Amino acid sequence: MEIDVLVVGAGPVGLALACALLQHGASVRVVDKAGGPATTSRANFVHARGSEALDRLDALSGLPEESERAMLVTTYAGDRPMTRIRFGDPGLRTAGPPMVISQARVEARLRDRLAELGGEPEWNAGLVAAEQDATGVSATLADGRTMRAGWLVGCDGTGSTVRKLAGIGFPGVKVSERFLLVDGRLDTTLDRSGVSGWVHPDGLLGAMPMPGDQWRLLAYDPSFRDDKPSEEQIVERMRRILPKRTGLPDIRLLEATWASLFSVHRRLADTYRRGRILLAGDAAHVHAPFGGQGMLTGLGDAENLAWKLALVVQGRAGDQLLDTYEAERRPLATQVLRGSTAQTKVNIAAGPVGRFLRDRVLLPVSNIAWLQRWATYTTSQLWVSYRRGPLGGRGGKPRPGDRIPDLACERPDGTRTRLHAELRGCWAVVGDRDAFDAARHRLGDHVVLLHPVEGALPAMLVRPDAHLACKGGPAELARWLDGALA
Repeated sequence: MEIDVLVVGAGPVGLALACALLQHGASVRVVDKAGGPATTSRANFVHARGSEALDRLDALSGLPEESERAMLVTTYAGDRPMTRIRFGDPGLRTAGPPMVISQARVEARLRDRLAELGGEPEWNAGLVAAEQDATGVSATLADGRTMRAGWLVGCDGTGSTVRKLAGIGFPGVKVSERFLLVDGRLDTTLDRSGVSGWVHPDGLLGAMPMPGDQWRLLAYDPSFRDDKPSEEQIVERMRRILPKRTGLPDIRLLEATWASLFSVHRRLADTYRRGRILLAGDAAHVHAPFGGQGMLTGLGDAENLAWKLALVVQGRAGDQLLDTYEAERRPLATQVLRGSTAQTKVNIAAGPVGRFLRDRVLLPVSNIAWLQRWATYTTSQLWVSYRRGPLGGRGGKPRPGDRIPDLACERPDGTRTRLHAELRGCWAVVGDRDAFDAARHRLGDHVVLLHPVEGALPAMLVRPDAHLACKGGPAELARWLDGALA
């Protein structure tokens, strides 16, 4: 076998998956049909859970410092503020902050980390054919090259070639008409410490500060009917509607660095796995852009799949472990899709009844403090638990499958560390030397022993994605591993 895993797609999900697999000791190649890295911003918000995932890849360094912290979202009707919601860390211990930052910068940092681990994306290398058998997948690239891999993972976006070659359905529905998206510089007195949005009879308009003195403008504009407008036409349209919808006659779009047009669709793959071919990220699920859930959910897919796939390719687990990837991640995608679709429908409400409910009921109640905390917690995905999945369990909190916060810990030599910093390609046993020895017997060298600094905690085995595997001593740990890895 040439390589353990072939990853198709060098976006954030494919790069994160490749980095995680390399951390776990698996061999990887990453191919992409594009001619080079993307330069446009596309997704531009990384929630706390996303920062945690990047930290566990050792790929967070530098991003918080160059990001914006526009955590206050103010919604206006004309020049009248209707609601203010402050997003951020909801008080749980996290390894990284929520960030407003270009997806292109996240990808660049992931490419740097991939290079540190000995890998690099192969550009102009589109996949055109893939045939699997009992021992692997034979892949053919557009330039005629062929390669053999044990497993193939499609991280190649909504139009996924991998998904189509695998014959996996991708049903869904159209949720909205067109949105205009423009990144550029503004002549404005808007506060860059927050995001501003305006409800207007013609459609919602939002402005988000971006690093580099840039702004992202997003406007719902179903009346814009050009089938294939140029970037210049999109920019000109935004220039015309900007002062009207904001009620700010002096606001001006000075120059644009990127413009696009999109409609919102909701789609979910019928399955995440067909034999030796798997899907992750937008190849498996398509979300509305509101709430910043797309890239966040994809990063979660990547680290959930990586440790499982690594154990399988190393012969430490049977391939049925890979079925738990879909069992844990697809229900989450379904839940996120429902939420982002509902938010889109609220944002684009066009009829008088819908606008009344949005403007007079939903927006005012969003000023309630506990609702704001709930909104922050929900969008962060720090609540995600797999306790109801095949690897979950019952008992007192935390339960198997729950996320474990970024605990302050000590290594056996007494040096201080953080739990999540030790999960870079590793499992962690917290607090029990005998349990650690039992874990090493089944998992090899990718296990660390830690002791909590604060308070008494039960002995725990923590998965590389920071979810609890099990609690207890060596007998309980061995029992869980026997069941999970059989």
